[in-house]
Amino acid sequence: MPLYEPKGAGSSSEAGAELRMPLIEHLTELRTRLIRSVVAIAVGFLIAYAIDDWLFNALTYPLRAASNGKVLLIGTGVAEAFFTKLKVAIIAGLFIASPAVFLEIWKFIVPGLFESERRLAKPFVIAATIFFIAGGYFCWAVVFKIGYSFFLREYASIGVTPTIRISEYLAFSAKLLLAFGITFELPIFAFFLTRIAVIDHRMMVHYFRYAVLAIFVVAVALTPPDMISPFLLAIPLLALYCLSIGVSYVFRHDETNVTEAATQS
Repeated sequence: MPLYEPKGAGSSSEAGAELRMPLIEHLTELRTRLIRSVVAIAVGFLIAYAIDDWLFNALTYPLRAASNGKVLLIGTGVAEAFFTKLKVAIIAGLFIASPAVFLEIWKFIVPGLFESERRLAKPFVIAATIFFIAGGYFCWAVVFKIGYSFFLREYASIGVTPTIRISEYLAFSAKLLLAFGITFELPIFAFFLTRIAVIDHRMMVHYFRYAVLAIFVVAVALTPPDMISPFLLAIPLLALYCLSIGVSYVFRHDETNVTEAATQS
């Protein structure tokens, strides 16, 4: 047993325990939220699987419309049709379960918010769900129509009749649907980044010209090389960026929040 214990050694152990306990609690809370989100997605999957034939027809409609029904979708594996239905149901289940998933996300981050902000659960869930579904719908209704028309014209230009595997088509479509769904959450991201003081409306206005350049670069990279397609993607992204500036302004830090934070501490 040491004859001399450094001053504060005991207190540092207690402080370490106090730091470890919140971490364990956060990890436990995260596990609970993840489990509940997975259960919600599973329920959404079951609902989607019950109408998977209709969902598959809806997912392939943009391709069939772009080709006037001439494109041939094929399967090259014994169980490919079955697994394709499962994957379509999973993708649709994510969108169906999105309100529950966003609610679990809110419950996980709400302890770090001010008391006045904790009452925004319902608006957050509604807004996040609407933006997520709107992003997926925009991709299905606009991007697919333009993109598939371009790709099919490329086939025609070299005199080749397209024959596309359903698994490859599904993988390509799923990535775009989820990418646009997440991209349309930009105003929601702006809210939280503003609340944790990473960005503010002044910063977003100051970097507006750079944001415009970045948006058009992304739009050109993701759309066919014509004069119209990049604008069809860039315009809604610019509108979302402007909306994000407004969100950042409305939920900026002010004296009320500073006072509330001091009171809570």
